[in-house]
Amino acid sequence: MPPMRVNISPMKSGAGQLIEIYLDSSARIICPPDLIPSPGQYILAHASASYSPLAVPVFFSDSAPNGFRSAPLNESTWMPGTQLNLRGPLGHGFSISTGARKVALIAFDDSPARLRGLISIALKQGAEVVLVSNSAMDDVPEAVEVQPLQAMMEIYQWADYAAFDVARENLNQLREMLGNGKQAKAPREAQVLIRAPMPCGALAECGICALTNRHEWKMICKDGPVFEMGELKI
Repeated sequence: MPPMRVNISPMKSGAGQLIEIYLDSSARIICPPDLIPSPGQYILAHASASYSPLAVPVFFSDSAPNGFRSAPLNESTWMPGTQLNLRGPLGHGFSISTGARKVALIAFDDSPARLRGLISIALKQGAEVVLVSNSAMDDVPEAVEVQPLQAMMEIYQWADYAAFDVARENLNQLREMLGNGKQAKAPREAQVLIRAPMPCGALAECGICALTNRHEWKMICKDGPVFEMGELKI
């Protein structure tokens, strides 16, 4: 069966705490289990003592005791011990079909951390996994092959499932690169996480995360951030 995106979970709110910050600016966050996002989903986090009016989107990277490890954070003022007000999980996440046996994880322009959570899922179902990225990631299992971005098209054509991570401003560049290989074999299924500022977290439809998709508009915060490749007309 083809994969289905993870549905938007019933939105919850609660307290969490940043426990540890790693060298890559990712963090270990403790929180109630029902606030832990799935790979590709996010939560909005606001430091309890902060005067900033905006919450920060925090993406899942890996499991951790009593919470999860986040992808690298853009918030430089948070320190270990920071108390967080959390809301989520939000958005649609990734989902690998159970029949996938060749899995490509492609970080197009940034850290592959937001794709990390898919590694254990793929390995558990006996899939081969290739991580494509020009950015290093620590603690990659030995069973995972790592390739530079210049190998993207070869790996994309090899895979039967591909997951991409790309910034909104670079989506057209990704479209062009994949479009050049339209005559070649492409994965049976592919999904794309699109990164953009998401300050309202699907509450206000502020439009900051709007995505122009040919002749229609989508809001990354609620229609994504993970989209099926076919939705993006790539």
